[in-house]
Amino acid sequence: MITLSSECLLFQLANGESVPFSAEMISIELSGDGAGSFDPHFVKHAANAVFHYFKHDLGRLTVTVGEFAGALEKVLRGFGLTGESAGKRTHKPRLVESDLWQLAVESGKGCELFFFPRLRDELRQQLQREPRLVRFHNLRGCVKQLTGARRWCSRCRTLQHQIIAFLRGCLTADTAQNECSLMVD
Repeated sequence: MITLSSECLLFQLANGESVPFSAEMISIELSGDGAGSFDPHFVKHAANAVFHYFKHDLGRLTVTVGEFAGALEKVLRGFGLTGESAGKRTHKPRLVESDLWQLAVESGKGCELFFFPRLRDELRQQLQREPRLVRFHNLRGCVKQLTGARRWCSRCRTLQHQIIAFLRGCLTADTAQNECSLMVD
């Protein structure tokens, strides 16, 4: 028996065949009236998040193509990115972004003590704009800046998980009445 790579999921096709895919191997083709309005980079990140959900959060080894497509569609609908909702735009920004590496530089090398309060302030400032999605990017650079590491190590991985958990906790505490999603990459 061949062992499945730790970074793969088995996708069950309609004909019963199972095919292993990693998150990077998944490509998404959109069709329909609203397909042209999607940012391919955003859809790729959404697909990676759905893959992570099945693989790590649910601990699944296999998933049907239908389950994956349904979950991805639900995520995109949650962001208001479907063709049906394209005509129902509000004055609220759909996306606000912040650079985690820049926040880490402002906090100083190895200064997690200053970084986390600065991060919470940045999140609160972004949430005041009432977006549908708050995106924090450059997580890897941020972690390496804070740890002073040149190469990715177990301390980097631990700090990465701490930052994501901190952002999730802050978002949950600060968005009681707002519907807002968080993306960290």
